Amino acid sequence: MTTEQILFYILGGGAVAASAAMLLPPLGKSPIHSAISLIVSFFFLAGLYALLSAHLLGALQIIVYAGAVMVLFTFVIMLLNLRPDETQEPRITAGKVLAGVLAAFVVGKVVTVVGLASAGAKAVDLAQPGYENFGSTKEVGYMLYTSFLVPFELISVLLLVAAVGAVILAKKSLHYVDRPEPPPSVFDQEHAHEHMHTQSGTDHAGDTHAPHDANAHAASHH
Repeated sequence: MTTEQILFYILGGGAVAASAAMLLPPLGKSPIHSAISLIVSFFFLAGLYALLSAHLLGALQIIVYAGAVMVLFTFVIMLLNLRPDETQEPRITAGKVLAGVLAAFVVGKVVTVVGLASAGAKAVDLAQPGYENFGSTKEVGYMLYTSFLVPFELISVLLLVAAVGAVILAKKSLHYVDRPEPPPSVFDQEHAHEHMHTQSGTDHAGDTHAPHDANAHAASHH
């Protein structure tokens, strides 16, 4: 077994294990732990790209996906701020069973297509003429904006819709309050203080004259 094969099994096994840890407990119970497992899986995939001499794709895998996209996902998870009492216990429902069946069907089709496409394929020597630019920025950019232009644009729209949907889900959990009243100004405070002082003086004057009036009334009766 060559060194390249050993690295392939290590990187491939690590990618599969990190992907499984993203969904299965105990790490799968926490959204943050699932996001970290997905980041680890991206790093293993970058190593697989490097083994295929696609160094640009490996670098983009780390910079774009493990960096920018996962930072966005992490911020969205923190924005949702799901508490343990808000998460439901895992239950087997008809929708989950149907999703599992469809996922198994899609995986089976992918494996079949890859197996048929790779049947009889031979390894390519990159030292041969015509393969000197394999994996370079120019070659990848040319294929991305010619042969794979439509999938590239669809993925960009998908990321935009996912970001908008995450914001909408987060806004449902926000509690809006009435607009708070501004604090009183210095003039209003002084006016209120003078009003209270005047009111208190009036009350004291009324209390002073009230017994006098009562005595005068009693004297008039006598």
